[in-house]
Amino acid sequence: MDDQPTFDPTQDPKVQRVIRKLRIPPDAPGEDKQVAPLFPGFEFDVRLVSGITPIERDEPLDFWIDRPDGMRGWIINLTIEGCGRVFDGPESFTVEPGDLLLFPPGARHFYGRDRKAAKWWHRWIYFQPRAFWKPWLEWGTQVQGIHLQRHRDERTFSELFRLFIEVDNWSDLSDNLSTDLAFNRLEQILLTCARSDRAANAAKTVIDERVLAACALISENLDKPLGVKDIARQVCLSPSRLSHLFRHYIGTGVVQWRDAQRVQYAIQLLRVTNVPIKSLSQMVGYDDPLYFSRVFRRHTGMSPRTFRDHSLGRIEPASPPETLPSALQD
Repeated sequence: MDDQPTFDPTQDPKVQRVIRKLRIPPDAPGEDKQVAPLFPGFEFDVRLVSGITPIERDEPLDFWIDRPDGMRGWIINLTIEGCGRVFDGPESFTVEPGDLLLFPPGARHFYGRDRKAAKWWHRWIYFQPRAFWKPWLEWGTQVQGIHLQRHRDERTFSELFRLFIEVDNWSDLSDNLSTDLAFNRLEQILLTCARSDRAANAAKTVIDERVLAACALISENLDKPLGVKDIARQVCLSPSRLSHLFRHYIGTGVVQWRDAQRVQYAIQLLRVTNVPIKSLSQMVGYDDPLYFSRVFRRHTGMSPRTFRDHSLGRIEPASPPETLPSALQD
């Protein structure tokens, strides 16, 4: 097979738009939703954000991202052109077109253009995963907590490239069904990766059916006051056994996962409705609006009212820092 792909990543429809915007003087990065996430200080406070980072030598994005404590959500990253470098020291490695990185919550981010390369373009998706995705997020190859897959074959690279673009296109729209379509394409990306990695993860791919039933019960009754005992009874387990299995397969407690799903539902309602906060809190299972606000702030870093104001553009986004981190010298 010819090593050169039949598609051309340099013709990615969003790249040239982003590059042009980056060359417009100063105020633009903090105000433009395509450019703002590419700079330090952007708050990733929604379920899914996607974009492309076209790093060119000595251009505005030519600096290293350094997040020692990682992020709240996951990020998947596809290199489409050039070469990037992840980490420094003996465990550093490069990524080239077709390579994927998957950053779990809390994992350190330290990456930038490889100094021998003229560019590093990569598409990325920040997301909060659905519960049943957990087995698809356990890739066999890891370096300092970062998952890595290399897809140098033309067919897989082309398919991933197309899906990343579709996620981006659907996530740019604000209605709930478009968000669901973006998640659908992201799910296809994760399934493609899980399929490639299935040999290494074969023993981990089956979640106990009772845990899945518990997840479904919670998701279908977010407005109900279901406790661990109620859920355990419905799936024919003791509360302690359910809690143990839930942590084993999902990676968190039952109540913590339920709260996270409620917050994700509340985020959708805040973005697309004008329901008062008091009424909204009851719609997602909290009789006490103050307690709901505390839970919401714990997951998103802001109150429900502030989140709504940000989503509707009532609050101006923070200006980008005057001085960006300098690029590593060649």
